[in-house]
Amino acid sequence: MSWLPLSFGAPMVLWGLIALPVIWWLLRLTPPKPQAEVFPPLKILARVLSREETPQQSPWWLTLLRLILAALVIAALADPVWNPREALPTKGSALALVIDNDWASAPDWDKRVATAERLITDAGKKGVPVIIAFTSEKPNAEIGPFDATAALDHLRAAKPRPIPTDRPAIYARVAQKLSGMPDASVAVLADGLAAKGDREAFDSLLSKNAANVVWAVPDRLDALVLADAQNEVDGFALTAIRAPGDVAPRQVTAGAFDEKGRRIADATLNFAAGATTATGTMKVPFELRNDFSSIALDGERQAGAVRVLDDSAKRRRVGLLSQIDADQAQPLLSPLFYIRRALSPFADLIDPSGADLAKSIPQLLERKPAMIVMADVGTIPPETRQKLIDWVDNGGTLVRFAGSRLAAAGNDDELLPVHLRTGERSLGGALSWTTPQPLSDFPRTGPFADLAPPKDVTVSRQVLAEPGPDIVERTWANLADGTPLVTGLKKGKGMLVLFHVTAEATWSSLPISGSFVEMLRRIVQLSRNQGAATVETGPSATALAPYRMIAADGALVPPPSDARPLLPSPGQPVTIENPPGLYGSQTGVFAHNLLNAKSTLAPLQRPQIGVPVTTVRYAFDQSRHLKGSLIAAAIVLMVLDTLAVFWIGGAMARFRRRPAAGATAAALLIALAALAVQPNPAKADDSKPGDEAAIEAIDKTRIAYVLTGVPKDDSISRAGIEGLNRFLIEKTALDPGPPAGVDIGKDELSFYPLIYWPIDPAAPMPSQAAIARIDAYMNQGGTVLFDTRDQFSSSIDDGSASPATGRLRDILGNLNVPPLEPVPPDHVLTKTFYILPEFPGRFTGSPLWVEASPDTSGSESRPVRAGDGVSPILITANDFAGAWAIDANGNPLLPTVPDDPMQRVYALRAGVNIMMYMLTGNYKSDQVHIPALLERLGQ
Repeated sequence: MSWLPLSFGAPMVLWGLIALPVIWWLLRLTPPKPQAEVFPPLKILARVLSREETPQQSPWWLTLLRLILAALVIAALADPVWNPREALPTKGSALALVIDNDWASAPDWDKRVATAERLITDAGKKGVPVIIAFTSEKPNAEIGPFDATAALDHLRAAKPRPIPTDRPAIYARVAQKLSGMPDASVAVLADGLAAKGDREAFDSLLSKNAANVVWAVPDRLDALVLADAQNEVDGFALTAIRAPGDVAPRQVTAGAFDEKGRRIADATLNFAAGATTATGTMKVPFELRNDFSSIALDGERQAGAVRVLDDSAKRRRVGLLSQIDADQAQPLLSPLFYIRRALSPFADLIDPSGADLAKSIPQLLERKPAMIVMADVGTIPPETRQKLIDWVDNGGTLVRFAGSRLAAAGNDDELLPVHLRTGERSLGGALSWTTPQPLSDFPRTGPFADLAPPKDVTVSRQVLAEPGPDIVERTWANLADGTPLVTGLKKGKGMLVLFHVTAEATWSSLPISGSFVEMLRRIVQLSRNQGAATVETGPSATALAPYRMIAADGALVPPPSDARPLLPSPGQPVTIENPPGLYGSQTGVFAHNLLNAKSTLAPLQRPQIGVPVTTVRYAFDQSRHLKGSLIAAAIVLMVLDTLAVFWIGGAMARFRRRPAAGATAAALLIALAALAVQPNPAKADDSKPGDEAAIEAIDKTRIAYVLTGVPKDDSISRAGIEGLNRFLIEKTALDPGPPAGVDIGKDELSFYPLIYWPIDPAAPMPSQAAIARIDAYMNQGGTVLFDTRDQFSSSIDDGSASPATGRLRDILGNLNVPPLEPVPPDHVLTKTFYILPEFPGRFTGSPLWVEASPDTSGSESRPVRAGDGVSPILITANDFAGAWAIDANGNPLLPTVPDDPMQRVYALRAGVNIMMYMLTGNYKSDQVHIPALLERLGQ
């Protein structure tokens, strides 16, 4: 009977089946209930005879029904299981369960959870504690040991993350936990992909008290990932990769999406048999390619199959301009030859119809280029000069190369980044004492800071910049003697760049070096493409707030609560605090992708160890326990037996004579049978749309800030509240949730005790409906902290208010604002947590305005001012959020004015006092009554 997929949890109970013959014999001796009949009395008396009566036997069908009922009960007590699974080895003192929950685990995450549930269930039956750890969580996450119930709760609360695994750190923690638990079982539920440091990680995990190992990996590695996407000359070139084990030919389609999620282009990528790389090109027009926001592989529900694009992936249109026509016989002497060769791989180059600047410059500007390169262009015609200046002010990047014409043309301060000396400098000539100069290290503040300076480049001639106080800030590259080689200046929304050498290899060997290509590529990336904002990278860059993240299933979602600002620079790792996605705002984003062009997928090799290893497959539990079904069938037979007894005893005849009673009994029996066979009664769902968001908002105390519509203000507000939250966690018992950006016209405001509102005159004026919602929020107990941030511009020359103060007056003019006063020395705000005489922020000197107390006189005997409730409004000009704001590394984003480290500390303490005031009200004010209460109690 081994072919029958049936097993029993308590097979010894089946010995009870041998009692069926005894039960049959007992049932045969049990007479049915006598049936009452009405006869004429005289006829009964006439038939009265003294004879012996024998009991009647029960009907055969009733005996069979009762035998089946007894067999079902015995079988149910034996705990039968259909399609039973083999018990997994979870013996020993503990079960250590380590699970990969990275991006590669997302497609079959449910199967992995089901496999882990079986392991935990088997361990729970044996009373074994469980250590459960996930390799894509924070290293300090709680891992146990837990009992089986708590371990299942942790398992079901986990989810796949769109980040790589961190096996070395997690395995080391599990090994530390196992150090005091001999002969433990270790279950490794891996994603099947190898990662850096795996060998050391497995050595540390399996060398500590491992009695046996359960090893689980996917049956096959069939995931496809998008490793690279480049905007080339003829289209968007894509590169997809797969693991080496997948050798069959395969075809996949990639789709390109714009910012609104609309699919605007397709490409097909083909994997040859045994190939691990497939390439394809989206051959669409240049303008359409610049609308790409993300590219994803169809059918791949994981983060590795999605690649987000920022402005650096958009191909620039670059105009080339020179006053010398190209010599076809001597192309190497053409001023634009090396520039064209350097830019053509990553830019679309456009040329005017001729060398006449009066016609060629307008022709280029009509094509709306992101950048214009001028090779030795001297004087620009007056009729086109202003157009070129306006183009730069509106976001264009003008790159100029020196030469004899530029050296003789004189200075043009509006189209050059620095003031030039007349003439040129010769190095290493026959009448010169100097020698050709090499390059020095690139300045840290420039865009070339992360590039290695070329060692074989020398400069023999150059144009010199006039020394000035700002020459160091404008220098992007230097010669060894300190003279500038490349200078740059931001002008309006655009940029001016000057190479102090020619574009051909007559003054220097820079144009024939590899560094020349990298320098031009970096400048192209800094240019503004069709008016889109760019993100500053390098040492001078600031951290960018999360904007749109890639979820583990590949969807673009809002940032999670644990995402932190990212410092944009090449090579930043993908972590749980910096998941893949877009960082920045609508005006400019930085793409932080999971994989790059050098990424590979290698299968994970099972470690060679000396303990027993059990290999299991990821699968759902196909076993079905039949105990409940057998019990339900036994109850049904019991009901049928009861009906049969009623029928044999004549009860049915009486029910026929009383139809109402019969119908009631029948309905009762049907209801009992329905309850017996219904395994899971339906439960009413009274949830409403928005309940989940409301629960998340009130799960922790959260400080809100108003979304002003000005990205810089909103990012500073969020970073400021994050800095205050960190200080609150370190110094108080309050553990606040992440900052909440609220749209005062749409979002629910009652969830937040405090709303920070930075006033910016450039932000749109709130609507009357939004102001009415703020008014209702304040009347219902909420507090709004208005920050004009204009302490050093609170009044202008004519004595009128600053623009920010004027905007605040316009807003308050539509609110029911109570009388205000600066925080008095004895106010509860000065003593809620820290003793503070003033409330500085990034600036100092502005008072903090609160609702005036009704009893401002006669308070000499009270250490704290009286008053019930909390002020619904606070006003300052000291820029609190600017002082609180921190980057991803916890460093301050903005300097205080004056630059005093203690001023930032006092600003954070002011934030703590404000939050304690919001949450405790006038608790400290009530403490003045304690002496009187103790005196009355006789203490």
